[in-house]
Amino acid sequence: MSVSRRIATGFGLGFLRPAPGTWGSAGALVVGLAIDYYLGFWVLVAATLGATVIGFWACAEELRDRPGADPSEIVIDEIAGQWLTLLFPAFAFWRMDMADWAVTAYPGWIAAFLFFRIFDIWKPWLVGRADRRGDPAGVMLDDLWAGLFAGFAVMLCAGLAHGLLM
Repeated sequence: MSVSRRIATGFGLGFLRPAPGTWGSAGALVVGLAIDYYLGFWVLVAATLGATVIGFWACAEELRDRPGADPSEIVIDEIAGQWLTLLFPAFAFWRMDMADWAVTAYPGWIAAFLFFRIFDIWKPWLVGRADRRGDPAGVMLDDLWAGLFAGFAVMLCAGLAHGLLM
């Protein structure tokens, strides 16, 4: 298996059934939380940027001869998008000097996972627009938009929960 194929399929996560995108997101969540917990917020930022850049490359390589294709086994886009979503609560907890948030603040990462999957599946507005591009960049961009929207949704819910309900 080529390097680009290994990366594009999330080192095999994309071959899990059913719902390979959900498996890719779940795997990304576990690894992202571990990166943040053991290595710190800034390493998660670097990992997210790295997954994004290498994801664009891997998608371009894997889809070179398949115009318009977005095969379900390609999950590097879910990994980059899920990590982007995770950056929102990770940043908030980093600012509060709460390195153990992955253990103590489980609603934050559960919300990050659920909101990302909702936006990735629903594909509203810019998410759907990127998905309809029909090129390798669109494969990545729809999940990055979904990650951005999901990150804002996580922070909105956190603000409502902590500002109004507590």
